[in-house]
Amino acid sequence: MDQAQQLRNIIKASAQNNRSLARVITVTSGKGGVGKSNTALNLAIQMKKMGQRVIILDADFGLANIEIMFGAIPKHNLSDLIYQGKNIKEIITWGPGDIGFISGGSGIAGLSNLSRDYLNYIIQNLAELDSIADVIIIDTGAGISDSVLEFLVASGEILLVTTPEPTSITDSYSLLKALNRHPRFNRNNSQIKVISNRVEGEEEGRNLFNKLNAVVSRYLKLPITHLGSVPYDVQLSKAVMQQMPITLQNPNAKSSIAYEKIAATLIDKELNKNLIKRGMAAFLSHIVNGKKMG
Repeated sequence: MDQAQQLRNIIKASAQNNRSLARVITVTSGKGGVGKSNTALNLAIQMKKMGQRVIILDADFGLANIEIMFGAIPKHNLSDLIYQGKNIKEIITWGPGDIGFISGGSGIAGLSNLSRDYLNYIIQNLAELDSIADVIIIDTGAGISDSVLEFLVASGEILLVTTPEPTSITDSYSLLKALNRHPRFNRNNSQIKVISNRVEGEEEGRNLFNKLNAVVSRYLKLPITHLGSVPYDVQLSKAVMQQMPITLQNPNAKSSIAYEKIAATLIDKELNKNLIKRGMAAFLSHIVNGKKMG
């Protein structure tokens, strides 16, 4: 049996053993410093408040943004599951708001170097996240590195965070251009949703999206939608300095209310009735197969 068939069997077994596969959402940005990790964390907290079980996988290798915002240092990371025999529950750190957090470390980058049998074992283990979480949020690195693109290609749902800065808009377009050119990107299997961050209000947020959408529609013919806007908020900046998510520290802050609105849109059943939940095994298998073929 070849590896691709083995991986398909794992995905099938995962779907049969768990009545519901997890929804995998990838949060990304064209450049650093636009509030990507803050967005991932605060949306996770708001979704948790709405009854969703949420786990964040920090795949921003080399930067520990999520754990810094969590104010918690994880004892283990994904590498410990791969190389030290830890199980999936042992590498989850539970942080503020009862959000689960997995530090990626360099674990995912090393997946393609594992033997077939061991790789299958790891993916089966990670597939258990489908029974632990309703939503898995992947916080990628910023920019258009190969590792970031691998996550985006594998993801059925991409949240792109951008700001009104001209460089942020340009870099967001460059990211979408690189994604669109990727040989394994299937636009029919991916939803790209834009979040306008650090804007003056809804109108500026919508105008920001319209600027980006105009060039994306013209040159890439790639469908993107506007998920919502998060206003610039001094309270959010203070919360970051205190290593506390704004949505927990100050639920009435204008940024907290914006995150709540976006989270409600994300989990609205009517708005997401056509969304296909693939689960963690399918997500990782896509990455691994791509690495093997590359």
